[in-house]
Amino acid sequence: MVYTSMNNDWAEDALTHDDFLGGRLKLTQPRDGYRAGIDPVLLAASVPAKAGQTVFDIGCGVGAAMLCVAVRVPGVKVAGLEIQAQYAVLARRNAQAAGIEADIYTGALDSMPEALRQRQFDHVIANPPYFLRSTSVAAQDAGRERAMGEDTPLAQWVKAAAKRCAPKGTVTMIQRADRLPELLEAFSAHLGSVAVQPLIPRRGKPARLVLIRGRNGGRADFLIHDGWLLHEGEEHPGDRENYTNATGCILRKGATLPFR
Repeated sequence: MVYTSMNNDWAEDALTHDDFLGGRLKLTQPRDGYRAGIDPVLLAASVPAKAGQTVFDIGCGVGAAMLCVAVRVPGVKVAGLEIQAQYAVLARRNAQAAGIEADIYTGALDSMPEALRQRQFDHVIANPPYFLRSTSVAAQDAGRERAMGEDTPLAQWVKAAAKRCAPKGTVTMIQRADRLPELLEAFSAHLGSVAVQPLIPRRGKPARLVLIRGRNGGRADFLIHDGWLLHEGEEHPGDRENYTNATGCILRKGATLPFR
């Protein structure tokens, strides 16, 4: 990780500038640290936000998910919380470069800034760390490890998200499928109308990721949607992409992932 100690800004040669949503959004992110892939784009595509509503991204990193929402839904207002100050710097930089007004707070999940604790949002989103380090190997890069290795239980992520969610608002997260039992227990404790959208890598393969949503005050029955297929074919065709047309439209054109 290379950034200056004075203001947590990064050295330019430690950064890359990457296109998202077919070039409609450009993100500056670390070359060697945690890098946003398609997961935050899929998360953003599933958020049922409308112009004039507010979206809060917990653990926003460089701002990928919340800025994808803002590009897809003009007029939405976004905010993010990031524990790593140097990543929060990039989130602010990316929002400014995209011409998007965004409130980026630096702080921890269990000790949010006071100004943030006074706010609630129509939609809360999160891409919590995927890996329990009791059963996996830590990443060498400190920034990547903080983003990918869990040191705060998923239940606390859900509880914090529910507190920031306005009445009738939604909380949506993306997570590994094998963590679904934990998520279901936590969502059911704090939210209603819980629904799950499995993300299937290829036809005939088990889901590796899931989207899960709950509503503050929701009363609908629990629902599992049909799996969303990410890639065509049963095997990877080599060094070329082969996303389904529907997934390609999400990644390249900012289409909605219909998770209702």
